[in-house]
Amino acid sequence: MPDESQPVAEPNELSFEETLPDVLGRWWLRPPLILLGMLALGSAFVFADWWSTVPDSLTATYVGRSRCIHCHQDQAEKFVGSHHDLAMDAATDDTVLGDFDDVEFTHHDVISRLFREDEKFMIHTEGPTGEMADFHIKWVFGVDPIQQYMVEFDRDENTAADEVARVQVLRISWDVHRKRWFYLPPPDVAEKLDPTDDLHWTGVAQRWNFMCADCHSTNLQKNFDEQTASYHTTFSEIDVSCEACHGPGSVHIDLADSKSFFWDRKRGFGLARLKDKNAETQIQACAQCHSRRRKVHPEFRPGKPFFDHYATELLSAQTYFCDGQIMDEVYVHGSFLQSKMYHKGIRCTDCHDPHSTKLKFAGNQLCTSCHSHPNSHPAGKFDGPAHHHHKPGSLGASCVECHMPETTYMEMDPRRDHSLRVPRPDLSVDLGLPNACSRCHFEPEKLPEVQREGKRQYIDFVRAAGEDEVIRNELNRLDRWSLDAVRKWYPDSKHIDTDHWARQLKLAWENDSGSGAALRTLTEKKTLPAIIRATGLTQLSFYGDGDENCLAIEPHLVDPAPLVRMAAISVYESIMPNMDMNEIYQDEMLRATADDLRPRIYPILALLDDPSRVVRSEAARVLSRIDYRISNYVLEREDREKMLKGLEELRIGMMENNDRAGAHAVMGNIYSNLGWFEKAEQAYEAAIRVEPAVTGPRTNLAELMDYHMSQLDREARQLAQQRRMEELEELAGKIARYKLRAEKYRADELPNVARDARLAPNIPPILYRYAMSLYVNGKHDEAAEQLDRALELEPKNPRYLWMQGLLMQKLEQYDKALSLIDRLINEVPDNPQHRQLWRQIHDQREMKAKREQEEDESN
Repeated sequence: MPDESQPVAEPNELSFEETLPDVLGRWWLRPPLILLGMLALGSAFVFADWWSTVPDSLTATYVGRSRCIHCHQDQAEKFVGSHHDLAMDAATDDTVLGDFDDVEFTHHDVISRLFREDEKFMIHTEGPTGEMADFHIKWVFGVDPIQQYMVEFDRDENTAADEVARVQVLRISWDVHRKRWFYLPPPDVAEKLDPTDDLHWTGVAQRWNFMCADCHSTNLQKNFDEQTASYHTTFSEIDVSCEACHGPGSVHIDLADSKSFFWDRKRGFGLARLKDKNAETQIQACAQCHSRRRKVHPEFRPGKPFFDHYATELLSAQTYFCDGQIMDEVYVHGSFLQSKMYHKGIRCTDCHDPHSTKLKFAGNQLCTSCHSHPNSHPAGKFDGPAHHHHKPGSLGASCVECHMPETTYMEMDPRRDHSLRVPRPDLSVDLGLPNACSRCHFEPEKLPEVQREGKRQYIDFVRAAGEDEVIRNELNRLDRWSLDAVRKWYPDSKHIDTDHWARQLKLAWENDSGSGAALRTLTEKKTLPAIIRATGLTQLSFYGDGDENCLAIEPHLVDPAPLVRMAAISVYESIMPNMDMNEIYQDEMLRATADDLRPRIYPILALLDDPSRVVRSEAARVLSRIDYRISNYVLEREDREKMLKGLEELRIGMMENNDRAGAHAVMGNIYSNLGWFEKAEQAYEAAIRVEPAVTGPRTNLAELMDYHMSQLDREARQLAQQRRMEELEELAGKIARYKLRAEKYRADELPNVARDARLAPNIPPILYRYAMSLYVNGKHDEAAEQLDRALELEPKNPRYLWMQGLLMQKLEQYDKALSLIDRLINEVPDNPQHRQLWRQIHDQREMKAKREQEEDESN
C-alpha cells in the first residue's frame, strides 16, 4: 500500500523524495550539494524566526470550503454528492427525495398527510399536544438509505437570522431505495408513543440540536440559553465540510497567500496532520463523530487529543455482546479499538476514501490490497477456498461477511462490525453469542410464526434467545453445526476452543458472585485492548472488597491509555464512606474517618495533574465524593485546589449539554457533596426548568429540604433548652415550610417515576426507583410489589435484595426478610452489615413470636 504518512506531492511538482536519490547518484554534484546543505542548515537557525510567519497568538477560524476548492479541486469533486456533503441541507426541490404530492401515511391510527404549500414542504400530523396540526419542514437529513425531515419550533423575534431554534426530527421518513414513506420507531418500542414521551418526534430524544447537529454540520455551536430554555444554534456550514475533518482553515489560507515558504515551523501547514505517521491523529479526527461517546470539554479540533474532549463509551450489556460484538449502534470507534488492525496502525483512510467516503476497492480486493504479501501471504492464501471453504464469488467467500458481519439499524441502514474478528461459534455454544457462520446459515422460517413475530434479522433472535427456549434451542443447534465445521476446517486454529475475556465479563453482567476475581483476572491481561480492560475496571467497582480491588488495580493508574486510567479511578468510588447528610457527627469521629480514608485515596491524587483532561476530571469527580465534613481533613490545601480546578473542567464539559436535565443534576450532586447546598439547589431547579417532566431532581431537592430541616431541628433543640420561645416559634415555621416543600417534591416526583415504570416495565433500575418513590410517599405495599418485579428480572442484584429485605422488615414480614438477606449473604458473603441485619431481623422475629404467644395466653 502507499505510505500515507507523508504529504502527497502536488501535481506537476517535483517530489523531493523521488528526485533526491537520482541527484545524489551523480558523483560530481555531491560536494556542491553538501555545501548547499550546510548553508541551508545554518540558515535554518539564523532565519528560524522568519519561518514562523504566523503569530503564536493567532487563532485559526473557519473560512468555508469555497476557500479550499481553488487549490484542492480533485478532492472537492470527490466530496460533492458524498454522504458528508449531503449530511444536512435546506428542504428544496433539489434536496427533498420524498413524495409530497398530497400523500397520506398511516401509523398507529394516526393519518398523516405530506403536501406542498407554495414552495414549502409540509406535513399534517400529530403534534406535541396530541392534536393534529400542519408543520413546515425546513431541512432534510441524510440521503441514503434514509432521508429524514426536520421541523423548527420556538422561533421568535429573539432568534437571529443566522440562528436555528429548537428543531425536531420527524419519525416519518423516506425509504430512498423503495421510494416509500415509513415510520422509524425507537429501538424495541412497538407501541404508539404518547406525545409526552421523550421518544415522540416532538420529544427531547428527537431533538436535532442535542442528538444530531454536532456531527451533521461544521463548527456547530448549540448555544442553549438555560434561563429561557431556548436554542440559538449556529454553524459555519450546514453539512460535514472540509474543516470538520481538517480543522479551521484560516491559518492554512494565510500561509498559502503569504510570500514566504508555505510552512510554519510551529504550525506546519496550518491544519491537522491527518497523514502523520501516528495513525491516532486521523482516527481521533474521525472518532469525534464516528463513536458513541460523551463530551468532556468543548472546542475539539482535529489534531487535538481526543481524550481531552471526549470519552469513548465503554462496553455495556445494552450496547455490546460480552465478547465485544456490536449489539446497539455504536458508530464504529468502540469496535475498532478492539481490533488487531487498530493495534497494527491501520487507519480509516486505508479502506475509505476520505473525500468521497466510499470504499477504496470493491469486494475482497479491499482486504487483499494489504493481506497479499508475495512471500508470506499471497492473496490466494486468504481469498480462496483453502481459507474460506466456500464457493468463490459466493457470500461465504466474502471477507467482510465472516470478519465484519453487519447489523441493520434504523430499519434499513446496515452497519458492519469494525472489531474485525475471527468467528467464534465455540463462544456462541457456551455463552449464547452471535457468530458470522450461524448468521449466514440461520433460517428463521424454520421457527414457528410466534417466535418470528417482531424480529427482522439474526441479531434479534440472538437477543430473544435468553427468554425463549424454542429460539435458544434452534440457535444452539446451528451454533454446534458451525462449530463442527470450523473445527474440521481449522484443526490447528488458535482462535477456537481457547479462553476469552467474554466469560469474565458475562459473569459481571449477570451479577455473579464470582465476578470480582474474574474481573481482576481480565484487567491484568495487558495484551487486551484498553477499552476492554477499562470496561472490566468499571465493572469491578460493584464486586468484592473495595480496598482489595483498589490495591489490585493501582498499577492501572499509570497505564499509557487514558481510558484505562479513567476507569481505574472509578474503582476508588467504592471505598468512599457513605455519610448521612442529615446526621450530626462528632468531630472526633470525623477525624477518625478522615485518617482512615486519607492513605487509601492517596494513589489517585497524582492524577489530578494527569496530562489527559478525561483523567483529571474523573479524579476530581471521584474525590468530590468525599463528604464535605471530612474533605478538609483528608485533602491538603494544594490537592483540594487541584480538585476544584478539575471540577471546573468537568462543569464546563457538562454544560455543553446544559439543555439536558442530567447535566445539571450531576453538578447538583457534586455541589451537594462539597457542601455547597445553595448551588446544588440552583442546579436541581435548572434541571427541572430545562426538562420539566424529568425524573430525579425533585427527589434530590426533597433530600436537600430534609437536610435543612435536620439543621434547623438541631438549632431548635438548643433554643428550647434556652427557652427562647419567640425565636423557636419562628424556626418552627421555617421547618414546616421546608417539610411542605419536601412533601411536594416527592409527591410531584411520583407520577414521573410511575410513567417511567409504565414505559419501561422490564428495566430493573427504573422499577427500583419507582419502588423507592412509592416508599417515601407511604405506599409500602406497592413499593414491595415493584421490588419483587425488579428481583424477578435481576434475582442476584445485591441492592434490590438489601432494600426488599429492609422493606419486609418494616412490614414485619420477617420470614421473607430473612430469606432475602440469606440470598444477599450468598451473593456478597464478605459484607458484615448483611450478617448484622440478618441477626437483627431474626431477633425481631423471635420477639414478635414471643409477643404473639403472650397475647394468645392472656386471651
